[in-house]
Amino acid sequence: MRLFVGLGNPGGKYAGNRHNIGFMAVDEIARRHRFAPWRARFQGEMSEGSLGAERVLLLKPSTYMNDSGRAVGEAMRFYKIDVTDVFAFHDELDLAPAKLRVKRGGGNAGHNGLRSITAHCGNEYWRVRLGLGHPGHRTLVYPHVLSDFAKEDIPWLEALCNAIPANAALLAEGKDEEFQRKIHQAMEKSGFGKQAES
Repeated sequence: MRLFVGLGNPGGKYAGNRHNIGFMAVDEIARRHRFAPWRARFQGEMSEGSLGAERVLLLKPSTYMNDSGRAVGEAMRFYKIDVTDVFAFHDELDLAPAKLRVKRGGGNAGHNGLRSITAHCGNEYWRVRLGLGHPGHRTLVYPHVLSDFAKEDIPWLEALCNAIPANAALLAEGKDEEFQRKIHQAMEKSGFGKQAES
């Protein structure tokens, strides 16, 4: 069993924020693969389904980004899921827009959601890093991530949120490098290769 966690902030006023790209990704996985309806569990919203041969739980913490680890830890303990079977989908300032990278473990790069998961669950979970690009100066980071995607971002965002569920079974089956490669190919095919490679 895998646990796919989308990171974001709950509530309508945050729904279109760049910081909520993790929510957007797991929402699309649930929709495309006809997962069970979302229900309130583990201080968040949870949905269950299958990707390929793997049973997958989707979780969107309702605790706000800074405290995401509490919800993740509760779900892990209840289902006895190992930290190495947890995948956190999150926004990444150090990647260009439309770019995706997958890695296990590593640093949290100042991301409060990742820091919380590490504090509650350990560090050896997978990061599915969804590139936003950096606004240029650290004082601009919070306004950047807590504002909605710009109109010009929507085409690549939709392409990425289509490519992720289309290839999510590879990730669930442990084929992380193939998943990453397929996403890059899909983005290139959609005309976002330059962003995806920068």
